Amino acid sequence: MSNAGRRRRSLTTSIAPSPVSSYSSSPPSQLPHWKFSQVLGELPLAGGGGGRGGQDNGTLQDDGDTISAIEFDGRGDYLAAGDHAGRVILFRRTDENQDPPPSRTELERADQATATAPPAYSYMTEFQSHEQEFDVLHSLEIGEKVKKLRWCARPNSSLCMLATNDRTVKLWKVSEHSARKGHGQPRRRRSTPASLSEIALLGQDGSGVTNGHYYEWASKKARSYLSPDSTELSDKAGEEVGDGYAAKCRRVFGRAHEYNINSISNNCDGETFVSADDLRINLWHLEVTGQCFTIVDMKPADMEDLVEVIASAEFDPSSCSLLAYGSSRGFVRLVDLRRSALCDHAVRIFQDRENRMRPRTFFTEIVSCISDVKFTGDGRYLLSRDYMNMKLWDLRVESSPVSTYKVHEFLRPKLSELYNDDYIFDRFSCCASKGGDYFATGSYSNTFKVFSRAAANPNGATTLEASTNPYRTQSFASAKSTQGLLSNFARGIQRKGQDGLRSDGREDTQCNMASKVTHLAWHPTENFLVCAANNSLYMYHT
Repeated sequence: MSNAGRRRRSLTTSIAPSPVSSYSSSPPSQLPHWKFSQVLGELPLAGGGGGRGGQDNGTLQDDGDTISAIEFDGRGDYLAAGDHAGRVILFRRTDENQDPPPSRTELERADQATATAPPAYSYMTEFQSHEQEFDVLHSLEIGEKVKKLRWCARPNSSLCMLATNDRTVKLWKVSEHSARKGHGQPRRRRSTPASLSEIALLGQDGSGVTNGHYYEWASKKARSYLSPDSTELSDKAGEEVGDGYAAKCRRVFGRAHEYNINSISNNCDGETFVSADDLRINLWHLEVTGQCFTIVDMKPADMEDLVEVIASAEFDPSSCSLLAYGSSRGFVRLVDLRRSALCDHAVRIFQDRENRMRPRTFFTEIVSCISDVKFTGDGRYLLSRDYMNMKLWDLRVESSPVSTYKVHEFLRPKLSELYNDDYIFDRFSCCASKGGDYFATGSYSNTFKVFSRAAANPNGATTLEASTNPYRTQSFASAKSTQGLLSNFARGIQRKGQDGLRSDGREDTQCNMASKVTHLAWHPTENFLVCAANNSLYMYHT
C-alpha cells in the first residue's frame, strides 16, 4: 500500500446534510422516511471524474481502500469498519458528549426535534489488523482483507473486537492513553479547514486536518510473536495508532481452517465465539488460542461426494446454545449445542417449498446460496439473504418463510450473462432494525432496499441510493431493445422504465453492476442505518 493511498484513505470526512438532500419522491406507505445524516470516508481526488451528482461512478480509486466489513458495538457508541488493505477504522459517537448534560429545566424547554437528533460519529483511530501472508505448506497467498468484524464485551474502559481475514482471527484491544509530548518535535496546531477543497489540498502532503483530528495510518505491524510456535504476545509490543490511542493484539486464533473463513460470530455468554469456513464451524474460547472444537463438520470422506458447503454462521443473540448457518444449497440449519457435541443433526432445517417446486437449472444452486444469516433482536425470527431474495423465517415454522422480499428478481432472465461476468457470485449482507420491524439489504447501482414486516405487499420497499440525496429521482434513457442488457448495465447505461413493478410483474430499473452496496449495519438502539459504498460510509436516520 503506497503512502499516497494511505493519505487518501486517512482523510475521513464528515459531511452534514445539505439542501440537495431533500427527497423528490415519497417513500412507500408503512415505511419510514429516511434522511441523510452524514458521510464518513475518502474524499475524491482533485479533478477526478465523478458519477452522477458528483458521486463516484463505481470505479475505485484504490481497491485497498474499499470497505469490506462494518459493525456497531452493543450500545451503538462505536462503529468499526474494515477494508481490503487489512486495516480497521474506528468511529466514536460524538453527539451525546459534545456538551455537558442539560438541566431539567432546559430539557423541558427543549424542542422535541432537538431531543431526537440523530447520532453523529467522528473519526477515532485506526490500526493495521492483518497483513498479506504466504502459506508455505499449501503454496497459497493469504490476503489481508478484513472479512468480518465483531465487538466483544468490554471488561473495562478499553474496546475489544474480533477481526478476521481468510485464515486467521485476531482479538484486538484498543485503549486510550495520555498523549506523549516532546520527542524533539513541536505539537501541531489543530484547526478545521473551511471547505472540502481545502481538505483535499491539505491531504496531498499528509498534513490535512478535519473535525479537529489528525488521521494517520499506522505503518507498523500489529505485534510480533514471541516464537514461531507461540500465540501469546508480548505486553511491550503495543502499537500507538493515533493521538491518544493504542491497539494491542491480545490473541491470535489461527491454524484451524483449511479453507477460507466466511463468518465469525460472538456468543451471548461473552466467553466463546465461532468461526466458519466452507466445511467446518469451529468453537473457540476467547482465552484459549491453542485449540478449538469443531461443532459442525461437513467434509465427506471423499471430496468427490461433496454437494454442499457452509456459507454463513450466526449465534442467536439471546440463547447461547442456538446457532444458525446457511449453506450453498439454500438451506438454513438451526443447531442446538446442548443436544450433542458434534452438531451433525439440525434441530430445524429451513427450506422454501417454492424453490423445490421450481424446475432446476444450472444456476439454481448458485443463486440459492445463503450469503448472510441474521437473527432479529428478540430471537423469534431469522433473516436470510441469497442472491435473488431476502427471506424472513419464523423459528417455529421451517417449511416456508413468513415473507419473501424480492431484491434481484429482475435479473433472473440474465443469469447466463451474470455468470459469464462473475456478478452472480456477489454476496450481499442483510440487517434488521432494533425491534425487528424493518429489514435492509444491499443491491447494485449503489442502492440498498428497506422492507417492512408489517407491509401488506412484501415487495413494497424503499429503494435508497448511497449518496447525500437518498431519494434522488432516477432518470432513465430510452432503449429500443433489451439485447445485450447486462453489458449495458455493467457500463452504467440506463434503460427505459420506472423504478418499481411493471405490468408483467418484473421489476424494471437501471442497474450499474460495477457499483454496489454489499455491507449494511443497523444501530442497535435507534432507527439509524449505515451502509458501505466503495470507500465511504453513508448514514441515514428516520
